[in-house]
Amino acid sequence: MRHRIAVAGGGPGGLTFARVLHRHGYPVTVLERDPAPDSRPPGGTLDLHEGLGQLALDKAGLRAEFEALSRPEGQAMRILDAAGTVLRDWRPSPDERANPEIDRGQLRDLLLDSLDVRWGHEVAQVVPGTEDGVLVRFADGRQETFDLVVGADGAWSRVRPAVSPVTPHYTGVTSVETSLDDIDTRHPDLARLVGDGSVAAYGVNRSIVAQRNSGGHVKVYAKFRAPLDWHADLDLADVEATRSGLLALFDGWAAPVLDLLGHGAAFTHRPFYVLPESHTWAHVRKVTLLGDAAHLMPPLGAGANLAMLDGAELAESIAANPDNVDEAVRAFEEQMWARAGRWAKITTAGLERLVSPDPAEALALFDHVQPS
Repeated sequence: MRHRIAVAGGGPGGLTFARVLHRHGYPVTVLERDPAPDSRPPGGTLDLHEGLGQLALDKAGLRAEFEALSRPEGQAMRILDAAGTVLRDWRPSPDERANPEIDRGQLRDLLLDSLDVRWGHEVAQVVPGTEDGVLVRFADGRQETFDLVVGADGAWSRVRPAVSPVTPHYTGVTSVETSLDDIDTRHPDLARLVGDGSVAAYGVNRSIVAQRNSGGHVKVYAKFRAPLDWHADLDLADVEATRSGLLALFDGWAAPVLDLLGHGAAFTHRPFYVLPESHTWAHVRKVTLLGDAAHLMPPLGAGANLAMLDGAELAESIAANPDNVDEAVRAFEEQMWARAGRWAKITTAGLERLVSPDPAEALALFDHVQPS
């Protein structure tokens, strides 16, 4: 029996779901609001964990392709204090593949192959329980009906209201992102500071993290506790004013660490929102959620990994029970809720320690990282 299945969102979770189900012989329509794959920057690098993201890629039949593109050396980690003193410096062994890095764009391209993606289809509303199935209304006025709609459309999911009234809330921690291009040529001192993987400096209620992507591109994140409207008097589109404001927030920190912000060409505000740690919902026939749409948590490396495993497991559950998709979805939801609840507790506690009044709290999280 063939079902009309749609997934809203062309991120790692939605594409993994579609790819695994496609591998089992079931077509899936991916509804993505972006007009094209390259319409906006795909974001930074991801570390895919053994047992989570890497397991999902196994289920998608993409392990070999992932290993050809991933960067095991990107697992390297250097920890500093605000004065620039190196407290921890870890470099992975050549065969260490617990959490290799891959650029989001590279991962997306791997998963996109052979999928039916409808670009420029922004979901506005999902209405379950109609006579013909689940009605999907698009932002441009179009609408279509499916037998199953999966919401993989992120923090501000338009599918979520069909199953849950809960909305994300602000954690009190925000991030401002910038980037450095061609760092090895243009900023060799900073390239050495970042190394092959990432460097993080921790102070009182704030941190600066820089992470190497492929091609000499480095993402830099300033993270700090602040009211949501902390930038009310600051035009974030004004690069010079934003740079000056951030440098003032980190006044007194070591010059090499501040240079990571000082050379940023543009700045993007990314406040951290989360859903309740134990977010569940009364099962709704023919609609479900995965990834951030279901269990948004602090961005500490688990989100994309969990979304991908969600997608792979939902696809396998459906493929194993195609004559009773509703039962397959119910079984998936129970499994997802239990796992997500555990990780939500871990990441919430981690955020409290990484952006803490006591920088030693952050350092303790890296006890496994050997001193330099």
